[in-house]
Amino acid sequence: MLTDLQCKSPPINGKSKLFDGHGLYLEILKSGARSWRWKYRIHGKEKRLTFGLYPDVSLKKARIAREQAAALLRSGVDPSIDRLVQAAQAAAQSEHTFRSVALTWHASQSKMFSDRHAKHVLRTLENDVFPAIGKIPIAQITSPQIVALLRAIESRGSADVAHRARQRISDIFVHAIASAIATNNPAAEMGKALGRIRRGRYPAVQTIVEARKLLTVVESRRVYPLTRLASRLLALTAVRSGVLRLAEVHEFEDLNGDSPIWRIPAAKMKLAQERRNDPAYEFIVPLSRQAVEIVQVAIGFSDAKGLIFRSIRFANRPISDSTISKLYREAGYAGIHLPHGWRATFSTVMNRLAAEEDRKGDREVIDLMLAHVAGSVEAIYNRYAYMPRRREIAQEWADMLSVGQMLPGQLIEGPRHP
Repeated sequence: MLTDLQCKSPPINGKSKLFDGHGLYLEILKSGARSWRWKYRIHGKEKRLTFGLYPDVSLKKARIAREQAAALLRSGVDPSIDRLVQAAQAAAQSEHTFRSVALTWHASQSKMFSDRHAKHVLRTLENDVFPAIGKIPIAQITSPQIVALLRAIESRGSADVAHRARQRISDIFVHAIASAIATNNPAAEMGKALGRIRRGRYPAVQTIVEARKLLTVVESRRVYPLTRLASRLLALTAVRSGVLRLAEVHEFEDLNGDSPIWRIPAAKMKLAQERRNDPAYEFIVPLSRQAVEIVQVAIGFSDAKGLIFRSIRFANRPISDSTISKLYREAGYAGIHLPHGWRATFSTVMNRLAAEEDRKGDREVIDLMLAHVAGSVEAIYNRYAYMPRRREIAQEWADMLSVGQMLPGQLIEGPRHP
């Protein structure tokens, strides 16, 4: 058997092969390089397998490689063929990055998504997932890597986004397993490692005084003017934040008239898939004077023809779903009030006022203004039901909320204090 000294020493008597035993030998090439080879027989045919160059592959490593190859041979597997198979699998895995598999999964799922939801899912993958694991072969991704990216999302105060990201990552792994690209799903049970999502009502201030103070605080921060305008319009209309982000110029009607409205297409509402393509389910929001002013200022500022509240970086995209959330969080309202919380604030304040003043029937009107589905579809989705009273309530809410607040034009100029 060879020693390391013999492997390093010049060949004796011009020998070109130094034998170690059991078919393993070190061949000295004409270039002077020394290559480990293993001679074996399978099905009566002699073959050779290369293990690498010495000293990169030491004597000890060469012997280990020989034993591993010999074990395959004893089990009836040709080590040379096995090496080709392993190389092919490695090459295939390197092509199947998480991003490439995710895009294939997304294409297959998009047929069951609305266009809006499909775009949202892809955008969240691009923003939160691909930067962390997109370039890694999916079969090589580990649980710690996924935990790290989910914790990064959680650290922004977005536990719900982290849970949705985990579910989508898990779905992508299921797709990869079914396609024989991966063998396990490291994201399957990872939800337990994440913080719990707040269920029920979103955090929201409960009084008109608190609501005014919130607007004063968040609007005093130095942010992109459209962010302040979007926040104010969200507060005035109490629509869902996703609807506001996707608002387009053509949806606003009669802004200079007596009956201004925001006609929200059914496709943008929180409805079952089959109803989103039915114009009968569009939703009408009566606009207060203050809301009209905000819309007009926002359109003028962004010079919008389509989307009004556009991303700073991408003119053809809306502001991010975390833009206003970040504004509120950085203003000190984390866990106290979320953008979606304006719906609860509006409902709480106006229902309390209705009870104090014995306004019978206002609760049903307020629920209708929030597009809450209860009872028959025909009754709730009468687009013009209670419109005069809805307009009165919208104006009363806007008048109370706007006391002491900056005018729309001032929201463009920025904070009143340095």
